[in-house]
Amino acid sequence: MRAVIAEDSVLLRVGLVKVLEMGGFQVATEVGDGEALLAAVAEHRPELALVDVRMPPGFTDEGVRAAVEIRRRWPGTAVVLLSQYVEERYAAELLSTNTGGVGYLLKQRVADVAEFVAAVRRVADGGTALDPQVVSQLLLRRDLDPLERLTPRERDVLGVMAEGRSNAGIAQALVVSESAVAKHINNIFAKLDLPTADADHRRVLAVLRFLAASGT
Repeated sequence: MRAVIAEDSVLLRVGLVKVLEMGGFQVATEVGDGEALLAAVAEHRPELALVDVRMPPGFTDEGVRAAVEIRRRWPGTAVVLLSQYVEERYAAELLSTNTGGVGYLLKQRVADVAEFVAAVRRVADGGTALDPQVVSQLLLRRDLDPLERLTPRERDVLGVMAEGRSNAGIAQALVVSESAVAKHINNIFAKLDLPTADADHRRVLAVLRFLAASGT
């Protein structure tokens, strides 16, 4: 599985190359800004783009804008945004363009190589991965509707689900049975008024509804 990396910090870029290669990815190229990233994706047509949120020249949202453009022009390319800090608006902006093959992770997650590679591969395979800290900040907003309908346990399940975990993964993280997880997820779908659709699609819609309700 081919990947391109866009990160202006040379030291971190080298580290990301090593981590992805250890995880079985082939790094086609590495670049340091948004324009070079778009050119690299056009040339190599990778399955995955790992993108820093803030890059030259302005160090604001260059990576986000490049990621959104990649999803528009090459929807088959999965995108994982990397950020130094939790910036919910950027997660919402990227997720609003598509409901699969996207991720938003904090750079500190790279330190846990196995977990980071698992999250990246989940996105590359068409799934979604949100950093737990992003989810936690959203869960702390108590004045949201319709999220106020959710029980504390359902909020816990939604939080872990937003990280891209399967039912088995949620059950393991929360130390509950898979049948209990399935029941909670069905309740979440109902309380968020999600339309009938396949389960995977509704899981992502639940996270999108959560982000939309946050006002980011």
